[in-house]
Amino acid sequence: MRIAILALQGAFAEHAQMLSRLGAETFEVRQPADWRQPKDGLIIPGGESTTQMKLLRELGLAEAVKADIQSGLPVFGTCAGLILLSASHLGTMDIEAQRNAYGRQLGSFHTVQDIAEIGPQVPMTFIRAPYISRVQGEARALAEVDGRIVAARQGRQLVTAFHPELNADTRVHEYFLRMTV
Repeated sequence: MRIAILALQGAFAEHAQMLSRLGAETFEVRQPADWRQPKDGLIIPGGESTTQMKLLRELGLAEAVKADIQSGLPVFGTCAGLILLSASHLGTMDIEAQRNAYGRQLGSFHTVQDIAEIGPQVPMTFIRAPYISRVQGEARALAEVDGRIVAARQGRQLVTAFHPELNADTRVHEYFLRMTV
């Protein structure tokens, strides 16, 4: 299994480490030539969504990434990745995201919560995190924290408002890898 990780900005190294622990091969995507490599899935990491979207467009990657996701490439977006997949950016998921919903860096927090289809008491680390203000169409909520949707799935697309790559628990990444087969 070979997973592409968007490495334009943000926390991509931690995803690579997590996937390596699970036996998956990864490679970083920084330019169109990287994107053309064979892949079984894509991770769009946290970071700053406006910067990532700007770089995707400037590098000529936005349309190729969107087209492959729409053609069925499994994708997992965390934090900023959630925002990029939402209706207001790449628009591949029928979700609306509320940016920086948990405030500034000082508003970051850690909790545990059950996630449908993944399991009970999953650790969640939120860093200036968004939340999903609306799911529609084929998108469905998988988890909520304080009444706000923080994980969702639509077909072969998975998003979390939190950073599972920053915890030792591998269940969210395992769930994504199962989506790639």
